[in-house]
Amino acid sequence: MILSFTLVFVALVILLLLLYLEGSHNSSVDRLEDLAGCTRPVDIDAFRNLMDPKEDDFLRANLLPRQFHAIQRERARCAMGYIWSTAHNAAVLLRVGEAAGRSTDPTIALAGRQLVESAVRLRAYALLSLAKLCLRMVLPGARVSDGRLADNYQQLSGLAGHLALIQHPNRAARLSTLL
Repeated sequence: MILSFTLVFVALVILLLLLYLEGSHNSSVDRLEDLAGCTRPVDIDAFRNLMDPKEDDFLRANLLPRQFHAIQRERARCAMGYIWSTAHNAAVLLRVGEAAGRSTDPTIALAGRQLVESAVRLRAYALLSLAKLCLRMVLPGARVSDGRLADNYQQLSGLAGHLALIQHPNRAARLSTLL
């Protein structure tokens, strides 16, 4: 039985890895102006709630085990959706950062390199979080928490906002609605 779960888990992780790597090559956005329609908005507060271990403890204490497991699977599915969105947005911002990193303006180039570094780190962290959530779906009672991904995404959004402020001060405020 455990071998079956392990094999399913490994297969899911490999599938997710392949999909994740494939998705990193389909972004053609090079400028912040091109972000509209290319990013997926992420509700950080809802995402944090889904990843909060205290919320898991509350549900575990107030629900029957069967109900708890069903809700944990649904929460894991929802969290995976947020993680896919953050990884997608990071891929888009990675392209924007790469383009900004080639700027002749040293301030823009530095902001672009910081954006690239943060986006790469977030994508790797998202992959790890997806693997943990796959485990949580297979074993709903397992304590799996990864709330730091939301913090990393918020930091990435802040770096993108900083780059937007440098490049286009009059349009920088609009960026927050796109991420």
